Amino acid sequence: MAFVIERKKLREQHSLVLGMLAMLLVGVSLVALNFGASGIATKRIFAILVSVFGADVGTTGGDALIVLQVRLPRLLLGLLIGAALASSGALMQGLFRNPLADPGLVGVSAGASLAAAATITLGDRLVGTLPFSMLPLGAFAGGLFTTLGLYLVATRTGRTSVATMLLAGVAFGALGGALMGLLSYLSDDRQLRDLTFWSLGSLSGATWTKVIGVVPFVAPALLAMPFLARGLNALALGEAEAFHLGASVQRVKALAIFLVAVSVGASVASAGVIGFVGIVVPHILRLLAGPDHRLLLPASALLGAALLTGADIVARTIVAPAELPIGILTAAIGAPFFLWLLLRRQRNMGL
Repeated sequence: MAFVIERKKLREQHSLVLGMLAMLLVGVSLVALNFGASGIATKRIFAILVSVFGADVGTTGGDALIVLQVRLPRLLLGLLIGAALASSGALMQGLFRNPLADPGLVGVSAGASLAAAATITLGDRLVGTLPFSMLPLGAFAGGLFTTLGLYLVATRTGRTSVATMLLAGVAFGALGGALMGLLSYLSDDRQLRDLTFWSLGSLSGATWTKVIGVVPFVAPALLAMPFLARGLNALALGEAEAFHLGASVQRVKALAIFLVAVSVGASVASAGVIGFVGIVVPHILRLLAGPDHRLLLPASALLGAALLTGADIVARTIVAPAELPIGILTAAIGAPFFLWLLLRRQRNMGL
Protein backbone atom coordinates (compact mmCIF):
# COMPACT_ATOMS: atom_id res chain seq x y z
CA MET A 1 0.00 0.00 0.00
CA ALA A 2 2.82 2.38 0.91
CA PHE A 3 4.47 1.61 -2.44
CA VAL A 4 1.28 2.53 -4.31
CA ILE A 5 0.94 5.81 -2.39
CA GLU A 6 4.59 6.70 -2.98
CA ARG A 7 4.26 5.94 -6.68
CA LYS A 8 1.16 8.13 -6.91
CA LYS A 9 2.97 11.02 -5.18
CA LEU A 10 5.90 10.66 -7.58
CA ARG A 11 3.56 10.73 -10.56
CA GLU A 12 1.88 13.87 -9.21
CA GLN A 13 5.27 15.56 -8.71
CA HIS A 14 6.28 14.71 -12.26
CA SER A 15 3.00 16.08 -13.60
CA LEU A 16 3.45 19.29 -11.59
CA VAL A 17 6.99 19.86 -12.89
CA LEU A 18 6.02 19.16 -16.49
CA GLY A 19 2.95 21.39 -16.18
CA MET A 20 5.04 24.31 -14.88
CA LEU A 21 7.60 23.86 -17.66
CA ALA A 22 4.81 23.72 -20.25
CA MET A 23 3.41 27.00 -18.91
CA LEU A 24 6.89 28.55 -19.07
CA LEU A 25 7.23 27.38 -22.67
CA VAL A 26 3.87 28.86 -23.68
CA GLY A 27 4.78 32.19 -22.07
CA VAL A 28 8.17 32.38 -23.76
CA SER A 29 6.60 31.44 -27.10
CA LEU A 30 4.07 34.27 -26.86
CA VAL A 31 6.86 36.73 -26.07
CA ALA A 32 8.84 35.44 -29.07
CA LEU A 33 5.88 36.02 -31.38
CA ASN A 34 5.36 39.51 -29.96
CA PHE A 35 8.95 40.79 -29.96
CA GLY A 36 10.57 42.20 -33.06
CA ALA A 37 11.08 45.33 -35.11
CA SER A 38 7.29 45.59 -35.42
CA GLY A 39 5.44 45.07 -32.14
CA ILE A 40 2.20 43.10 -32.41
CA ALA A 41 -0.29 42.84 -29.55
CA THR A 42 -0.92 39.41 -28.04
CA LYS A 43 -4.62 39.64 -28.92
CA ARG A 44 -3.72 40.28 -32.55
CA ILE A 45 -1.33 37.31 -32.55
CA PHE A 46 -4.08 35.00 -31.31
CA ALA A 47 -6.39 36.32 -34.02
CA ILE A 48 -3.80 35.69 -36.70
CA LEU A 49 -3.17 32.13 -35.48
CA VAL A 50 -6.89 31.41 -35.39
CA SER A 51 -7.25 32.77 -38.94
CA VAL A 52 -5.01 29.95 -40.17
CA PHE A 53 -7.90 27.54 -39.56
CA GLY A 54 -10.25 29.55 -41.77
CA ALA A 55 -11.87 31.81 -39.20
CA ASP A 56 -12.52 35.38 -40.36
CA VAL A 57 -11.11 37.53 -37.55
CA GLY A 58 -10.13 40.60 -39.54
CA THR A 59 -6.35 40.31 -39.36
CA THR A 60 -4.28 42.77 -41.35
CA GLY A 61 -2.11 41.46 -44.15
CA GLY A 62 1.12 42.98 -42.84
CA ASP A 63 0.77 41.58 -39.32
CA ALA A 64 -0.25 38.19 -40.62
CA LEU A 65 2.75 38.06 -42.95
CA ILE A 66 5.16 38.91 -40.12
CA VAL A 67 3.70 36.36 -37.71
CA LEU A 68 3.05 33.49 -40.09
CA GLN A 69 6.02 33.77 -42.44
CA VAL A 70 8.78 35.19 -40.21
CA ARG A 71 8.21 34.73 -36.50
CA LEU A 72 6.20 31.50 -36.36
CA PRO A 73 8.63 29.34 -38.39
CA ARG A 74 11.53 30.81 -36.41
CA LEU A 75 9.74 30.00 -33.15
CA LEU A 76 8.93 26.43 -34.19
CA LEU A 77 12.48 25.81 -35.42
CA GLY A 78 13.88 27.13 -32.12
CA LEU A 79 11.50 24.95 -30.11
CA LEU A 80 12.45 21.83 -32.05
CA ILE A 81 16.21 22.48 -31.89
CA GLY A 82 16.17 23.45 -28.21
CA ALA A 83 14.18 20.34 -27.29
CA ALA A 84 16.42 18.12 -29.43
CA LEU A 85 19.71 19.43 -28.02
CA ALA A 86 18.60 19.36 -24.38
CA SER A 87 17.02 15.90 -24.61
CA SER A 88 20.09 14.59 -26.42
CA GLY A 89 22.24 15.98 -23.61
CA ALA A 90 20.13 14.23 -20.97
CA LEU A 91 20.34 11.02 -23.00
CA MET A 92 24.11 11.22 -23.36
CA GLN A 93 24.64 12.02 -19.69
CA GLY A 94 22.54 9.02 -18.73
CA LEU A 95 24.35 6.78 -21.20
CA PHE A 96 27.83 7.84 -20.07
CA ARG A 97 26.72 8.15 -16.42
CA ASN A 98 28.51 11.50 -16.41
CA PRO A 99 26.88 14.95 -15.99
CA LEU A 100 29.65 16.50 -18.11
CA ALA A 101 28.67 14.57 -21.24
CA ASP A 102 27.40 16.52 -24.22
CA PRO A 103 25.94 15.55 -27.61
CA GLY A 104 29.03 16.94 -29.28
CA LEU A 105 31.06 14.13 -27.71
CA VAL A 106 29.66 11.57 -30.14
CA GLY A 107 31.10 13.57 -33.03
CA VAL A 108 27.82 14.50 -34.69
CA SER A 109 28.36 18.26 -34.36
CA ALA A 110 31.95 17.97 -35.58
CA GLY A 111 30.97 15.89 -38.61
CA ALA A 112 28.03 18.12 -39.49
CA SER A 113 30.13 21.27 -39.13
CA LEU A 114 32.92 19.86 -41.27
CA ALA A 115 30.49 18.86 -44.02
CA ALA A 116 28.91 22.33 -43.88
CA ALA A 117 32.34 23.95 -44.18
CA ALA A 118 33.17 21.71 -47.14
CA THR A 119 29.87 22.63 -48.80
CA ILE A 120 30.60 26.34 -48.38
CA THR A 121 34.27 26.39 -49.38
CA LEU A 122 34.56 23.58 -51.92
CA GLY A 123 31.13 23.61 -53.49
CA ASP A 124 31.78 26.70 -55.63
CA ARG A 125 35.14 25.36 -56.77
CA LEU A 126 33.87 21.92 -57.81
CA VAL A 127 30.43 22.49 -59.33
CA GLY A 128 29.99 26.24 -59.51
CA THR A 129 27.73 28.39 -57.36
CA LEU A 130 25.66 26.29 -54.97
CA PRO A 131 22.34 27.38 -53.50
CA PHE A 132 22.45 27.98 -49.75
CA SER A 133 19.81 25.24 -49.36
CA MET A 134 22.57 22.69 -50.00
CA LEU A 135 24.21 23.61 -46.69
CA PRO A 136 21.71 21.85 -44.37
CA LEU A 137 21.76 18.78 -46.58
CA GLY A 138 25.56 18.58 -46.48
CA ALA A 139 25.66 19.12 -42.71
CA PHE A 140 23.10 16.42 -42.02
CA ALA A 141 24.92 13.93 -44.24
CA GLY A 142 28.20 14.72 -42.48
CA GLY A 143 26.65 14.10 -39.07
CA LEU A 144 25.22 10.75 -40.13
CA PHE A 145 28.47 9.55 -41.73
CA THR A 146 30.46 10.56 -38.64
CA THR A 147 28.08 8.70 -36.35
CA LEU A 148 28.29 5.61 -38.54
CA GLY A 149 32.09 5.75 -38.39
CA LEU A 150 32.04 6.09 -34.60
CA TYR A 151 29.68 3.16 -34.29
CA LEU A 152 31.89 0.96 -36.45
CA VAL A 153 34.98 1.92 -34.43
CA ALA A 154 33.33 1.26 -31.06
CA THR A 155 31.45 -1.93 -31.93
CA ARG A 156 33.05 -5.37 -31.76
CA THR A 157 31.20 -8.70 -31.91
CA GLY A 158 27.86 -6.96 -31.60
CA ARG A 159 28.79 -5.00 -28.46
CA THR A 160 29.27 -1.23 -28.39
CA SER A 161 31.84 0.19 -25.99
CA VAL A 162 30.66 3.54 -24.64
CA ALA A 163 34.17 4.41 -23.44
CA THR A 164 35.65 3.72 -26.88
CA MET A 165 32.93 5.79 -28.53
CA LEU A 166 33.63 8.67 -26.15
CA LEU A 167 37.36 8.65 -26.94
CA ALA A 168 36.69 8.23 -30.65
CA GLY A 169 34.28 11.16 -30.52
CA VAL A 170 36.99 13.36 -29.00
CA ALA A 171 39.41 12.25 -31.74
CA PHE A 172 36.85 12.88 -34.48
CA GLY A 173 36.12 16.30 -33.00
CA ALA A 174 39.82 17.23 -33.03
CA LEU A 175 40.21 16.00 -36.61
CA GLY A 176 37.09 17.88 -37.68
CA GLY A 177 38.39 21.07 -36.07
CA ALA A 178 41.72 20.74 -37.88
CA LEU A 179 40.06 20.16 -41.26
CA MET A 180 37.68 23.07 -40.67
CA GLY A 181 40.71 25.27 -40.00
CA LEU A 182 42.18 24.15 -43.31
CA LEU A 183 38.95 24.90 -45.16
CA SER A 184 38.78 28.33 -43.50
CA TYR A 185 42.30 29.00 -44.76
CA LEU A 186 41.23 28.09 -48.30
CA SER A 187 38.07 30.22 -48.22
CA ASP A 188 37.59 33.55 -49.88
CA ASP A 189 35.99 36.48 -48.05
CA ARG A 190 32.38 35.53 -48.83
CA GLN A 191 32.87 31.87 -47.99
CA LEU A 192 34.70 32.75 -44.78
CA ARG A 193 31.81 35.01 -43.74
CA ASP A 194 29.25 32.26 -44.41
CA LEU A 195 31.38 29.73 -42.57
CA THR A 196 31.79 32.04 -39.57
CA PHE A 197 28.06 32.69 -39.23
CA TRP A 198 27.32 28.98 -39.61
CA SER A 199 29.78 28.05 -36.85
CA LEU A 200 28.23 30.63 -34.50
CA GLY A 201 24.71 29.24 -34.90
CA SER A 202 21.59 31.24 -35.72
CA LEU A 203 17.84 30.90 -36.24
CA SER A 204 17.72 33.90 -38.58
CA GLY A 205 17.38 31.70 -41.67
CA ALA A 206 14.28 29.91 -40.39
CA THR A 207 11.70 29.11 -43.05
CA TRP A 208 8.76 26.76 -43.29
CA THR A 209 10.89 24.60 -45.59
CA LYS A 210 13.48 24.16 -42.84
CA VAL A 211 10.81 23.45 -40.23
CA ILE A 212 9.18 20.82 -42.43
CA GLY A 213 12.60 19.31 -43.11
CA VAL A 214 13.50 19.06 -39.40
CA VAL A 215 10.18 17.74 -38.05
CA PRO A 216 10.41 14.19 -39.55
CA PHE A 217 13.75 13.67 -37.81
CA VAL A 218 13.43 15.51 -34.51
CA ALA A 219 9.79 14.84 -33.61
CA PRO A 220 9.99 10.99 -33.75
CA ALA A 221 13.29 11.10 -31.84
CA LEU A 222 11.76 13.23 -29.08
CA LEU A 223 8.79 10.88 -28.84
CA ALA A 224 11.06 7.82 -28.68
CA MET A 225 13.52 9.08 -26.06
CA PRO A 226 11.23 8.67 -23.00
CA PHE A 227 10.93 4.94 -23.79
CA LEU A 228 14.63 4.61 -22.88
CA ALA A 229 14.06 6.12 -19.41
CA ARG A 230 13.84 2.82 -17.50
CA GLY A 231 16.92 1.46 -19.24
CA LEU A 232 18.89 4.62 -18.44
CA ASN A 233 17.75 4.48 -14.80
CA ALA A 234 19.04 0.92 -14.63
CA LEU A 235 22.33 1.88 -16.31
CA ALA A 236 22.93 4.41 -13.52
CA LEU A 237 23.73 1.40 -11.31
CA GLY A 238 26.25 0.03 -13.82
CA GLU A 239 26.01 -2.16 -16.92
CA ALA A 240 26.21 -5.48 -15.05
CA GLU A 241 23.51 -4.40 -12.59
CA ALA A 242 21.33 -3.10 -15.42
CA PHE A 243 21.65 -6.44 -17.22
CA HIS A 244 20.59 -8.34 -14.08
CA LEU A 245 17.63 -5.99 -13.67
CA GLY A 246 16.43 -7.09 -17.11
CA ALA A 247 17.50 -4.07 -19.15
CA SER A 248 18.68 -4.71 -22.70
CA VAL A 249 21.94 -2.77 -22.35
CA GLN A 250 23.06 -3.07 -25.98
CA ARG A 251 19.67 -2.05 -27.30
CA VAL A 252 19.58 1.00 -25.01
CA LYS A 253 23.07 2.03 -26.18
CA ALA A 254 22.30 1.58 -29.86
CA LEU A 255 18.97 3.42 -29.69
CA ALA A 256 20.43 6.26 -27.61
CA ILE A 257 23.31 6.75 -30.05
CA PHE A 258 20.98 6.67 -33.05
CA LEU A 259 18.48 9.14 -31.53
CA VAL A 260 21.25 11.55 -30.56
CA ALA A 261 22.73 11.32 -34.05
CA VAL A 262 19.40 12.07 -35.72
CA SER A 263 18.43 14.88 -33.33
CA VAL A 264 21.75 16.71 -33.18
CA GLY A 265 22.49 16.14 -36.87
CA ALA A 266 19.17 17.68 -37.91
CA SER A 267 19.64 20.57 -35.47
CA VAL A 268 23.14 21.44 -36.68
CA ALA A 269 21.99 21.09 -40.27
CA SER A 270 19.20 23.63 -39.84
CA ALA A 271 20.73 26.22 -37.50
CA GLY A 272 24.48 25.67 -37.28
CA VAL A 273 26.45 24.89 -34.13
CA ILE A 274 24.65 25.85 -30.91
CA GLY A 275 26.64 24.68 -27.93
CA PHE A 276 26.13 24.00 -24.21
CA VAL A 277 22.33 23.59 -24.27
CA GLY A 278 22.83 19.85 -23.86
CA ILE A 279 24.92 20.39 -20.70
CA VAL A 280 23.11 23.24 -18.98
CA VAL A 281 19.48 22.14 -19.22
CA PRO A 282 19.72 18.50 -18.03
CA HIS A 283 22.01 19.42 -15.15
CA ILE A 284 19.72 22.20 -13.91
CA LEU A 285 16.78 19.80 -13.97
CA ARG A 286 18.81 17.08 -12.28
CA LEU A 287 19.64 19.47 -9.44
CA LEU A 288 16.03 20.65 -9.09
CA ALA A 289 13.97 17.52 -9.79
CA GLY A 290 16.31 14.54 -9.38
CA PRO A 291 17.94 12.06 -11.75
CA ASP A 292 14.88 10.00 -12.74
CA HIS A 293 14.95 9.87 -16.54
CA ARG A 294 11.19 9.33 -16.69
CA LEU A 295 10.95 13.01 -15.74
CA LEU A 296 14.34 14.23 -16.91
CA LEU A 297 13.91 13.45 -20.62
CA PRO A 298 10.52 15.14 -21.25
CA ALA A 299 11.39 17.98 -18.85
CA SER A 300 14.67 18.57 -20.72
CA ALA A 301 12.75 18.87 -23.98
CA LEU A 302 10.41 21.50 -22.53
CA LEU A 303 13.08 23.53 -20.73
CA GLY A 304 15.52 23.26 -23.66
CA ALA A 305 12.87 24.59 -26.04
CA ALA A 306 12.07 27.47 -23.65
CA LEU A 307 15.74 28.27 -23.06
CA LEU A 308 16.69 28.43 -26.73
CA THR A 309 13.59 30.46 -27.56
CA GLY A 310 14.42 32.89 -24.77
CA ALA A 311 18.02 33.13 -25.97
CA ASP A 312 16.75 33.87 -29.48
CA ILE A 313 14.58 36.70 -28.12
CA VAL A 314 17.66 38.23 -26.50
CA ALA A 315 19.71 37.67 -29.67
CA ARG A 316 17.13 39.55 -31.73
CA THR A 317 16.83 42.53 -29.37
CA ILE A 318 20.14 43.07 -27.56
CA VAL A 319 21.87 44.69 -30.58
CA ALA A 320 18.77 45.69 -32.57
CA PRO A 321 18.35 46.35 -35.43
CA ALA A 322 21.24 43.92 -35.96
CA GLU A 323 21.11 40.35 -34.66
CA LEU A 324 23.56 38.53 -32.39
CA PRO A 325 24.30 34.89 -33.36
CA ILE A 326 22.55 32.69 -30.81
CA GLY A 327 25.58 30.43 -30.42
CA ILE A 328 27.44 33.34 -28.79
CA LEU A 329 24.73 33.67 -26.14
CA THR A 330 24.53 29.97 -25.35
CA ALA A 331 28.33 29.80 -25.09
CA ALA A 332 28.40 32.87 -22.83
CA ILE A 333 25.90 31.16 -20.51
CA GLY A 334 27.15 27.61 -20.86
CA ALA A 335 30.91 28.09 -20.52
CA PRO A 336 30.81 29.61 -17.00
CA PHE A 337 28.22 27.02 -16.00
CA PHE A 338 30.46 24.23 -17.30
CA LEU A 339 33.42 25.65 -15.35
CA TRP A 340 31.31 25.85 -12.19
CA LEU A 341 30.22 22.27 -12.76
CA LEU A 342 33.83 21.11 -13.05
CA LEU A 343 34.83 22.94 -9.84
CA ARG A 344 31.81 21.56 -7.99
CA ARG A 345 32.66 18.06 -9.16
CA GLN A 346 36.24 18.48 -7.92
CA ARG A 347 35.03 19.61 -4.49
CA ASN A 348 32.66 16.65 -4.23
CA MET A 349 35.51 14.28 -5.08
CA GLY A 350 37.78 15.95 -2.51
CA LEU A 351 40.38 17.04 -5.09
